[in-house]
Amino acid sequence: MNRPGSDPSDRAELKKKLIGLRNEHRDLDEAISALVAEGPVNQVPAQRLKKRKLSIKDQISRIEAALLPDIIA
Repeated sequence: MNRPGSDPSDRAELKKKLIGLRNEHRDLDEAISALVAEGPVNQVPAQRLKKRKLSIKDQISRIEAALLPDIIA
């Protein structure tokens, strides 16, 4: 049974996507910090960015799990 990321070309694609997601996650963190520093005027944009950041973190976790080798017990 082939699991996602078992083919070398799939693994390379997943690694490339992982790098992009990590960069986006970092950028969102910086944007959220900037919005929060502005004060409590309008927190709706910050909440939207936080939801996007959490979604990206979930995607990162799934890709990392797919890239880990199977452990035979």
